[in-house]
This record gives sequence, C-alpha cells and structure tokens, in this order.
Amino acid sequence: QVRLVESGGGLVQAGGSLRLSCAASGSIFSINHMDWYRQAPGKQRELVATITSGGSVNYADSVKGRFTYSRDNAKSVYLQMNSLKPEDTAVYYCGASIATSSSDIFAPYWGQGTQVTVSS
Repeated sequence: QVRLVESGGGLVQAGGSLRLSCAASGSIFSINHMDWYRQAPGKQRELVATITSGGSVNYADSVKGRFTYSRDNAKSVYLQMNSLKPEDTAVYYCGASIATSSSDIFAPYWGQGTQVTVSS
C-alpha cells in the first residue's frame, strides 16, 4: 500500500521556525504531484505550496516570503516555515497524486498530518 508520512510539526512561538518533511513509500509507479496543504480549525483545507514540473514553486499568498518548498528526490518533500504566525496554526498535510501501476491512472493520497501550533 501507498503511505505518506509527515513529520516535523510542533509547538513554537510566533516568529519561530519549523521544517516539515513528507516521505512517500509503498507500491508507487509514478507521482504527478506532491504538495503541502493545511487545515485550520473550522476552515477548508487549502493548498500551501506546490512545485511545477519546471521547478517553479507556487505558494498561497498568506505564506509567500516565509515558507519554502523543496524536494530532494522523487518521494520526499519539505516545507521550511519561517517567521511563523499564530494564523499558521493548522494540521499540515502532504498530498500526492500517485499511480501504482503503468496504467497511468492516478489517485489522491494523503498523509495523517502533522500539527503545527504557533503561540502568541
């Protein structure tokens, strides 16, 4: 089975930093997208950062200039979060579109999430 595991969350004070990691494993043939999302209490899940095939990164306006997405191999992505604000408090998820065979049929997968709490 496909598994996505996030790590790196925690409790920090405003202005602090955290680095989140996501690793994919299992019966993976191809990964089309491997992105970061977050969901705050009472809010919709939102896309935080994604990288294009050309290597450029798209960020939510709320995190531009503070968060940095990176990927060092086909199955691992990272999110460096600096200058954290209380409004960044959320469960952060790694989301991926993954094909498990050469049929090129992709399906969405989600990790369990990692809690990020930023105190004032």
